[in-house]
Order: sequence, then C-alpha cells, then structure tokens
Amino acid sequence: MFVPSIDLSDPSQAPLYSSLAYFSSVILKNGHVDQIKSLINQTGSTLYWAPAKSLEEAIQLWDVGVLKVIFELDLYAQIKSELNGIVTSDRLAVRAQSTANLADAQESVSTYILSTDADLESVKAWAIFTKDSLLRPQGGRATTVLELSNPTVEKIAELGKEHIDVVIPAASLTTSSEPTANQLNIAEAFLATAKTDRPDGLYTTLVVDEFNKALGIVYSSKASVAEAICLGQGVYQSRNRGLWHKGLTSGATQTLKRIDYDCDGDALRFVVEQHGAGFCHLNTRTCFGADSGISALEKTLKDRKMNAPEGSYTARLFKDPKLLSAKIMEEADELCQAVNKDEVAWEAADLIYFALTKCVSAGVSLADVEANLNKKARKVTRRPGNAKPQWEQQQTQNSNTTASTVAPSSTTTASVAANTVVPVESSDRIEMMKFDLDDITEEKRHELLLRPIIDSTEIINRVTPIMQQVREGGDSAVLNFTRQFDRVDIDSVTIKAPFDPAAMELDPVTKKAIDHAYDNIYKFHDAQLEKETLIVETMPGVVCSRFTRPIERVGLYVPGGTAVLPSTTLMLGIPAKVAGCKDIVVATPPRSDGSVVPEVLYVAHKIGASHVVKAGGAQAVAAMAYGTETVPKVDKIFGPGNQYVTAAKMVAQNDTSCLVAIDMPAGPSEVLVIADKTSNPAYVAADLLSQAEHGADSQVVLLAVDLSDEHMKQIEDEVHKQAIALPRCDIIRKSIPHSYSVRIKTVEEAFKFSNDYAPEHLILHLENASSLLDLVDNAGSVFVGPYSPESFGDYASGTNHTLPTYGYSRMYSGVNTNGFVKHITSQECTAQGMDDLADTVMRLAEIEGLGAHRNAVAVRVKDIRK
Repeated sequence: MFVPSIDLSDPSQAPLYSSLAYFSSVILKNGHVDQIKSLINQTGSTLYWAPAKSLEEAIQLWDVGVLKVIFELDLYAQIKSELNGIVTSDRLAVRAQSTANLADAQESVSTYILSTDADLESVKAWAIFTKDSLLRPQGGRATTVLELSNPTVEKIAELGKEHIDVVIPAASLTTSSEPTANQLNIAEAFLATAKTDRPDGLYTTLVVDEFNKALGIVYSSKASVAEAICLGQGVYQSRNRGLWHKGLTSGATQTLKRIDYDCDGDALRFVVEQHGAGFCHLNTRTCFGADSGISALEKTLKDRKMNAPEGSYTARLFKDPKLLSAKIMEEADELCQAVNKDEVAWEAADLIYFALTKCVSAGVSLADVEANLNKKARKVTRRPGNAKPQWEQQQTQNSNTTASTVAPSSTTTASVAANTVVPVESSDRIEMMKFDLDDITEEKRHELLLRPIIDSTEIINRVTPIMQQVREGGDSAVLNFTRQFDRVDIDSVTIKAPFDPAAMELDPVTKKAIDHAYDNIYKFHDAQLEKETLIVETMPGVVCSRFTRPIERVGLYVPGGTAVLPSTTLMLGIPAKVAGCKDIVVATPPRSDGSVVPEVLYVAHKIGASHVVKAGGAQAVAAMAYGTETVPKVDKIFGPGNQYVTAAKMVAQNDTSCLVAIDMPAGPSEVLVIADKTSNPAYVAADLLSQAEHGADSQVVLLAVDLSDEHMKQIEDEVHKQAIALPRCDIIRKSIPHSYSVRIKTVEEAFKFSNDYAPEHLILHLENASSLLDLVDNAGSVFVGPYSPESFGDYASGTNHTLPTYGYSRMYSGVNTNGFVKHITSQECTAQGMDDLADTVMRLAEIEGLGAHRNAVAVRVKDIRK
C-alpha cells in the first residue's frame, strides 16, 4: 500500500490536504504541533503519523489527535522504557537507516520505516520476518514501510507483494487524470496493491456511514476512485452505465470521509456521510432496510426540528433552551439514581434522547460527536478525573440523604437550570494558533502572509466543458446542468421583468430592513458617480476631455444554496443602477421547488433587473457570458462564488470570442483585526468569528498590539465562548484552528504586517483609530473603531461588501460604481494647436518608424504653414 507524506513547510502541497485525508496512513513532515492540530481540525482526520524529536513533543502530538508518532531508532532506544504505560504499540513507529538494529524495537512498535539508504534485500527479509507479528493487545499486524526516491505505481505493486508499503511524497502525487512525468495519480497509487478476480477488473466495494454501518455493496474502478477523491463525493462504477455519481439525480449524494481496503486487499471500503433519503433506490438509508438505533433517532430529531407542529412538546424543546437543559439535568440525575440493568438502560436512553436533541438544536451531528470521541481517544495525557466542585458537593449531599428520598421533579430541576449558570468546559477548545513577532524568523513571517495555494488547473479543466456545452446547447444545456448539479427540474431558465408580486412577497420587517439598506448603499454609490465631464486644455488649442458611459449589459452572480443573499444582490445591483446600465441580469441558483428566493427577487425588482437566471455555478456564468435563447449576453460579470464560479469567470474572460470582462479574482473570505489595550475583548472576538463562519477555508488574523497576557486570554476565552453558541459553530471549528494571532509591540509594526498581508476586511480596535487611516496602504475595506463591525459593511452602512481577497487588495478595489462605467477620452485641436504640436508628434513617429502616423500630421500641417 502507498503511504502519502505531506511536507507542511511547502505551501504548494496544501491543495492535496483534503484529498490525502481520505486515507488511513498519512505522514506529516516539517510541521509544528499547532500546525498539525490545525490540519486535524481542518480535515477531521485523526489517522496521521508525525515524527517527534522528544517524548514531550510526542505526547503533545498524541494529545492533539495524531495516531502514530515516528521516532528515530536511536531516540526510541533511549526512551523505550518511559513509553511503557503511556501508549500501546499501534501508536508507535520507528525510522531507521537500515534493518541492523530493528530487532530492539520488535513487538513494541507497529511500524518500521526504512530510509532510501536501506538495502532492499534486507528490507524484504525484514518484512517477511515481521509480517505475521500480531500486535498485542489491540490486534493488527506490524508493517514495514520503505522510502523510495523515484516511486512508481509498478514499484508500489511489486513491493506490496513483498509485504512492504511505500512512502510517496505529496509533491509526487496529483488528483489530475493526466499526471506529469514526475507525478502519480493518487487513485492509481492507492489501487496499486488492491486485488480483484473479476474479469471486468472492477473492485468490490463496501459503502458504510461514519459509524461503519453498511449502506450497500457497489463496484469501483480506477476512474471512479479517482473521481471520488477529486470531488470528495461518493462516485462508483456501474456495470452498465459507466461512472455513477451517487445521488446526482435523486439528491441522495454522499460526502466522502475515507477510503481504504480490507486486510487482504480484495475489497474496498468507502466511508461516507449519506445525504437525502438514503443510499437505497427504495428511499431507505441502507440497502438492508430502514435505519435503526441512534442514527435513526438523529434523523427523526432533524426532521422534527424542521417540521415539528407549533406548540408540540418537540417544538418546545427546540425553542426553549431552559426546558431542554432542565430535561437533560433531570434525566442525568435519574440515570445516577438507577441501580439495576433495566433501569440504567431505560434512563440512559432517555438521557441520550435529550442530549441528542441538544446536539441537533445546536447543529451538531453524531459524526461531530464521534470525531470528538476519536480525538479524546488519541490523547495520552490523563486528567485527574475529579468532578467539578458543585457536582462533588451535590453528590455528597445526595449520599447523606436516605434511600427513600424522591428524585427532584422536573419543576425543581428547571428552576435550578434557570437560576444557576453552569460553566461549560470543552477539551476541544476553539482557538487560533499563536505567534509572537519577536520570536519568529523572517521566513515564518513570510509564511504567515501566504494564503493556501489554489491549483485552479483541475477546476478549470472541469469547468471548460460545461462552458462549451452551454455555449453550444443554450437553454437546454443550462436546464440539464441545473438538474444535474442543483438537483432541480425547472421549466424555463429565466424570469423576465416585470416580476410576479406574489413571488417577491416579504414580511414587513424584512422589507423594511432591505429598503433601509438599499437607501444607504444607493446614497454612497451615487456619490461615487462622476457626473461632470473632465476638460483640460493641455496647451493652447489642444483640449482633452474624459467622460463616463455605463456598461450596457452586466451580469450579477448571486450565490445561493445554503444561504439567502439579498445583500449580495444589493451590493452588485445598486451600483449597476446608479451607473445607468441598460440591461441588468441577475443569476442565482433556484430553490428546491424551482423558485427564486423572494428576498433576492424583490431586490432584483428594486434595481431594475431585466432578467433573473435560475441557475448557479459555471453554467450560470456561461449563460451570461455567451448568451442563450432567453439569457441576454452581457459585457461584464460581477459577483462572488465558489471555486467553480471563479474558474468559470476566468475562462470567460480569457475567451476572446466571448468578449466579456469580470470584476476581480476571488478567494476565501478573510479578516485582519488590529487590537490594542483599549479594545473590548468581546468585540474583537465577535469580529473574528463573523468572518470565520463563512467557510472552513476562511482566513482570520488577529494582530495584538502590546496586549497583556490577561487581555489576550480574555479575547481567546471570548472566541471559544461565543463560537460554541453560534449556529455555524461546526464551520468555525474548522476555520479558527488554522487562523492565527500575532503579538506585536507597536502600531507601526502592525500596519506594516497588515499592508503586507493585504486583507479583504481590516478592522481597527485601536485608540484614536480614525487618525491611523493614513497608515493603511492595502485593504479591501476598513472598519474603524469599536462600533464599526464588519457586519455593517456587509449589509447596510453603504460601502460595498464585494471585495478583493487573497491579497488582491494590493492592486484591486472592491466593487464600486466606477466598475460599471467606461471612461472615454476625447481631444479636439484647433489650427493653432495643430501647428504648435505637429513637429513633436512627427519626430516621435519618425523615431518609432511609423510613417503613416507622421503623414497623418504632415498633410495637415502642410496646409496650415503655406
């Protein structure tokens, strides 16, 4: 089998982090503990291996979730006795230059890694010698792993037959179906040691959920495994229809979690998160019938959260946190009082029901709970295990009461819950990485300024055929792609103005909020419009001017899917209206019933849009770029979107036959906050989290200017406390750990760092913040002082929220009115002006060898100088 190896000091390998996290053995090199912790939180995998240079570092690595720690053989020999009782052999690996002294580690470690210098025949002999060594007490077998300088798929297969796994550097791996000469496709490397006895070469594949519950049996091919890894979805090989993207038509898609195969290598296993009705075509979760147990309970609770009848007990539980807390405490107490087996089982089931209701209410899934259990299981540092004082005291009181004491009623417990604040501790604390500018090297500073490298080649290769099909197939292609990607069947691609008032009906509060935001944004963008012609007489008789004209046809892309975004429609549509664009086309993904979000349609009406395109993704961009039977071709496309939308905009801009411009490149959302000792920790934390909830790849940076340890701790505590109470906490748990804070001594140093970073959003929690704006050179938008949250700019202060990300604020501005107009220049010369300027122009034309240019002046000046 292949063992991928990621060099965490090489940013170019970042695009493969998620793809390689699907495998059960991945080595992390050249990374510090915080960096590895961040990666674990980002990918959710606790199957990484990492080297340690000391026992202390090894314990830190185990505690953050690393499965296996690698020691150099000589270090292992020194600390072997200290490891007894800390971890079992399956958590240990040794690396050596040769097999000479490996016998010293036999039966006490699970993996032997040999360097490229090792003698191959000796390695083969060692692998044969240890292949049947079973690990005790946990089971499994010892493995031998070899580092190769020039690995190939054939070499992986050959060594696999000798019971040797092969380390493959991530720099030599790719998800591309057409790898370069020095690269291997990940799927081919993975399948090099897999076996099949089928004549068609397909691999029997067991599909299971996150709890290893079987969903069904399918078949895989190299092509389907490659596609699954590339897309992060369940993709299999139909024996009759080719590649099978699970759920593409039914909506029952799968998010890929892990891929491996059994101990003999003749059956693959896909671990997936199943969406929709279920895996089976009969709309059951598994092909073996309806679901049961705790996963069935989770599904029921999720359904009830969305559809519980008003006033029902379940609806009360979801809407009344105090009632839910009281029930959890009541059931926990009753479980503690239970004695015999049946009572314990009954009360435990009650407690699980209410605990799971709490999880569903907070957007926490069973998979999230299991992920935290996995992390806890990886830890080797043990807590004392004492109860918190209030519970120890309560238990003492309980033990002093008689056996006849009646358990507290739900009314009593509810009263306790309502009046007692019980501090919540989480061993999985949400926190950023921490650095001090004085303690890091210039190289590390440079690394902190970088964003994750995005390799757009693969995405562009996927987007280009979609663009081409829409160009050739028009509306029919858009309808097909909307059915395929958005899982919605619609009758027509566009809605044409005037729009149906019933389709944009809003409640009064929402309508008032949108109208208020509209007025502020319009006022600010109207002030940006250059209404006067610029006229300059550069010399007597030579008058130059510049005037604006609107871009006639503009396309506005408004993302949809999981979010309702009238704000983006406002931010793109208002400057288009102010500029006077004659044809405004809005594109947004349809809802599941084929309709457009009413808030978006209402704003489209207010900005005077002529069409609303009911499509998202690359197909929507292509429809606006090339035009279809019902979608007008536009001259410029604006708006944010995912990587496919961004790639589609780039493809369209680079297609000269298309003649379309775009607003700016786009990347993940980001914020940089500069805070000094006058800052309010709660405000600072709230601003960091407001951007962190956008996505797992959001970039969040805090520059702490001369803050005390106590002030920093208050900010860190607020980040955790506020995060766990937010609806999108699951996203924040992924984005915050790979974000960071930097302690800096002076404001000047902070602005130097910020300007080098060039953030999308810059927030200043500083004393006399407005006086420091002159220090800002690079930023998309600046939020000045404690009462200027980024949320105001996102919605209603008046500035635009479509801003340059990924460091592009060095050379791009955010969306503004000037982006929707063209500047046209003119010049008018009199005879005097011609006479005075002619010799200069003719000489310059002569120097450049452009005779016709010189002649255009000469024929005129000849008449003037007669």
